[in-house]
Amino acid sequence: MRTLVTGGAGFVGSNFVRRLLQGAYPALAGEVVVLDKLTYAGNLANLAPVVADPALRFVRGDVGDPAVVRGAMAGVRTVVHFAAESHVDRSIRDAADFVRTNVLGTQVLLQAALDAGVERFVHVSTDEVYGSIESGSWTEESPLAPNSPYAASKAASDLLVRAYHRTHGLHACVTRASNTYGPYQYPEKLIPLFVTNLLDGLGVPLYGDGGNVRDWLHVDDHCRGIALVAERGRAGEVYHVAGGTELDNRSLTRALLDILGADESMVRHVPDREGHDRRYSLDFRKAAGELGYRPSVRLADGLAETVRWYREFRHWWAPLKGATPVG
Repeated sequence: MRTLVTGGAGFVGSNFVRRLLQGAYPALAGEVVVLDKLTYAGNLANLAPVVADPALRFVRGDVGDPAVVRGAMAGVRTVVHFAAESHVDRSIRDAADFVRTNVLGTQVLLQAALDAGVERFVHVSTDEVYGSIESGSWTEESPLAPNSPYAASKAASDLLVRAYHRTHGLHACVTRASNTYGPYQYPEKLIPLFVTNLLDGLGVPLYGDGGNVRDWLHVDDHCRGIALVAERGRAGEVYHVAGGTELDNRSLTRALLDILGADESMVRHVPDREGHDRRYSLDFRKAAGELGYRPSVRLADGLAETVRWYREFRHWWAPLKGATPVG
């Protein structure tokens, strides 16, 4: 069996590829083709633990390029589509790349998958497509109400996946996950930015009053949920993959300060992000009931393990922070 993983040199995608090639998802065992453009957040070093595996083939290219995608799609049974522009702040500054990659790129992939007779297509999306929720949790039937250009581009791509299933019969599913963290995450996102700043004795920029609430999901749990959907998700369905632990940004920051032996003097309050969603929350009972999904990594354990990784892998993240201004 051959699986195409787009964005497989990025944070979550590379974790999925490493775990797959290391035998964590036996139902998907076989050859793996990684298609990645290697933008600033894509990094071949993320695949270093499996780069010598003969089952891995890497293709550098854009998901929006039909010729490249057709070549990568040859002989593929399953597509797992991670490739996306994903940083909200960047989408606020310039949304064009988000529309090109997330919307047009997804359409190119869907058409190529349909033409190639791919058996299963899994599109990896986000809880941000729902907007903000004051109380309770979204179900998979909740209306989409994105508030950032990034979230709007992901919502559009989700609807394209639905359309290709409904119109053409493509066996496609969508996963929507909560905030994901863990090793190899590019240091512009909250947890790796704060951890690497603190390791360097720098302050951390906390948006607004720090009261924004997120559900936190370890990357291993995220990828296991995606693998379950790829294995036996029902065609045309959406599945939530969540961590089951909600925390406001103030509390998360305190937890990181405690792990790293720092105090509140390291926190620098900065003006809130434009259109900053207050709270996200996913109901994942559908994935639990149909697929047996359960998060297994406790947030406290996952944060401690993640801090250890960034402490030990300075050689991975220091050049990235030097090359691209973050925070």
